[in-house]
Amino acid sequence: MSAEPIPSTQFIRTLPDRCRVCYSCVRSCPAKAIRIVDGQADVIAQRCVGCGHCVRMCSQKAKQVVGAGDKARQLLSLDTPVAALVAPSYPAEFTDISTSHFVGMLRALGFSRVVEVAFGADLVARRYRSLYNHGPAGPMIEASCPAVVSFIEKFHPTLVGTLAPVVSPMVATGRLVKRRYGADTSCIFIGPCIAKKGESERFPEDVDCAITFVELRGLLSEAGIVAADVIPSEFDPPHARGGGVYPLSHGIFHAAGIGEDLFSHNTVSATGRSEFLEAIHELEQGDFSARFVEMLACSGCVMGAGMSTACQLHAREAQVARVAKERKEMFDLDRWKTELDAALDLQLERDFLSEDRRLASPGADQLAEILCQMGKIFPEDELNCGACGYESCVEHAVAIYKGLAEDKMCLPFTIERLENTVQALERSQEELAHAQAALMHSERLASMGQLAAGIAHEVNNPLGVVLLYAHILMERCEKNPEIIQEIGMIAEQADRCKKIVSGLLQFARRNKVIHQPVDIPSMLHHLVKTMDTDPGITWEIRVEMTDPVAQIDADQILQVLTNLITNAQDAMTEGGRITVSASDTPSHLRLAVGDTGCGIARENISRIYSPFFTTKKIGKGTGLGLAVSYGIIKMHSGDIQVETNADPACGPTGTTFIISLPRLGGE
Repeated sequence: MSAEPIPSTQFIRTLPDRCRVCYSCVRSCPAKAIRIVDGQADVIAQRCVGCGHCVRMCSQKAKQVVGAGDKARQLLSLDTPVAALVAPSYPAEFTDISTSHFVGMLRALGFSRVVEVAFGADLVARRYRSLYNHGPAGPMIEASCPAVVSFIEKFHPTLVGTLAPVVSPMVATGRLVKRRYGADTSCIFIGPCIAKKGESERFPEDVDCAITFVELRGLLSEAGIVAADVIPSEFDPPHARGGGVYPLSHGIFHAAGIGEDLFSHNTVSATGRSEFLEAIHELEQGDFSARFVEMLACSGCVMGAGMSTACQLHAREAQVARVAKERKEMFDLDRWKTELDAALDLQLERDFLSEDRRLASPGADQLAEILCQMGKIFPEDELNCGACGYESCVEHAVAIYKGLAEDKMCLPFTIERLENTVQALERSQEELAHAQAALMHSERLASMGQLAAGIAHEVNNPLGVVLLYAHILMERCEKNPEIIQEIGMIAEQADRCKKIVSGLLQFARRNKVIHQPVDIPSMLHHLVKTMDTDPGITWEIRVEMTDPVAQIDADQILQVLTNLITNAQDAMTEGGRITVSASDTPSHLRLAVGDTGCGIARENISRIYSPFFTTKKIGKGTGLGLAVSYGIIKMHSGDIQVETNADPACGPTGTTFIISLPRLGGE
């Protein structure tokens, strides 16, 4: 018998608006048929086996089963008879409805025949018993689960030969119904399995369409059919017997009368995602001694994704077992055997296709490169946390190579990358804040400089006239000491005004920085020697430089240091120590001037570089020294910071100005 083509119809799709990219679907999918593209989970129809694990695992209901409700409505609207092929797991779904009322609801919906697929399971079980007793000695996989069959055909084609060449109970029932009730009878399978939709497409002559119990509930609700309003009815013959427990784990062994001998270990039941995957792996490795393998993608058909009940596994199994036992006791054994013998010539054989959907795997170098891109350079970097949906970092990297995954699915890598981004943003924000502050200060200095230059030029000329005539008057009044003293006061204050004007012009001037190699230790020693030292003040020079030469504008830096030293002396009216130090790094020069004076009050620190701000007594300063120094340092692309303490309770008082300059002028 020729094999039926494998359909690639999409039975499960993602609702993008609901998907939160938690990777639960990736984690649960045995076929890895979920592709993550731009942060969205997409079901690949060609790889999907219809097991429905992703539907069951998605808490956001983002995985939607593509229903066949429209086709079922269309078939029910025709004049031709329609048979409902009911899976034996129905008691686990409709727990609060009796079998007779359930059948009555289906008839009210428009089904002319309601047949138990459990009888098809009896037929198939008989064929399996024959194969077990008289078939090959090698391992044989039961082929009733369409998800397992599709998985083997697509991803383990070397095992296709181990699949038992027997149709599923659904197909067997469909063939029996069409032979018994007429070929024009449409067959609609009703069960818990999404993969049955694909199987019905492979056997369109036997089953017209397949719907889940969830879809059936929708049709009943749409038609307004409830159990209390229907006439109780019974399934149409033939009636099942052992097939009622077929949907349970180990059900095939009971239905087929195959004993499970733990000593011989001839039979194995591998149900559920982990177990069936492990069994397939062992089969491929040749480590399998059992002759007959029950293999189900779910933990029994009672756990299919097409069910809506909230009951757990064992409660569902108990419901199915209870109803199966009741129905087994209801019907005559001889009648059942007669029905079974009447179907002895029913065609139950089938073939399988090898439709390899495996993707090429990366080489060792390619794999290492992908892992490196995710920050996994060494084996200890591979956390194998499973947050990405893959069991190991290597599996994730392989999926990236195959185009099924993205590197940002790695949670530790994404967290590390986000932390680096946050740190970079924080640094950028700090740099921006400093730049904005410097720009505002520069603009303030520029505007103050323009104002100062204008005032200085306007005042300088009349001030020169005042000084000139003051000195002339002093020469003419040599014989009048009292007048000379008063005129001397005028000349002295005018001279002070001249110095202030000179300071204003210096502040307003934007001298060009001329970088030249300078021996820093020599410059500092020369500066200290030339400074006028007030009584009670001592000096300390500290030089810790690996390279004593730096490219700076010596005149301008000396002006800055002179201003700082002058301020330090003014802050130590009762004497103290001035420390001038120099240190370096490969890229920067660090100069510092510290004193043991009174310190700067906390409330004044933010204003010390503002023009005309001073804490000195009237006549002791213009308030331009630090403003000019700040401008010079900024023109050198440097930075100036202050450390100070004005509170004796917090420790020794004093102030230290720290200057940082690029040691190469072009930087």
